[in-house]
Amino acid sequence: MKFNRINHVAIICSDYKKSKKFYTEVLGFSIINEAYRKERDSYKLDLRVGNFDQLELFSFPDSPKRPSYPEACGLRHISFEVDSIENTVEYLKSKSIAVEPIRIDEFTDKKFTFFSDPDDLPIEIYEK
Repeated sequence: MKFNRINHVAIICSDYKKSKKFYTEVLGFSIINEAYRKERDSYKLDLRVGNFDQLELFSFPDSPKRPSYPEACGLRHISFEVDSIENTVEYLKSKSIAVEPIRIDEFTDKKFTFFSDPDDLPIEIYEK
């Protein structure tokens, strides 16, 4: 068996309009496709990240909250590579997004930090 790459990452949000604005207008991901599924009362938004990666944003009525931050069993966080941590942090703060202090990865010596999406999903930015 051989895996080629991650095809997409899917996120369920509690407020579709708020999360759509966050991921498209604040983080700048472009929309590939948007669909409303009436039978499920659910939106699905396909977003392009960089040149090849894809993020799927879903909404479902009455989705349960994340059990804990960030140590719940399952997906811990999503991470995006950036060219400059400092520039990205400055931009996020200009959009009133709280960002943790920049840290250095003890294994790679690369800079990284975390912020959260509107549902408190931990998002890491990691310097290239």
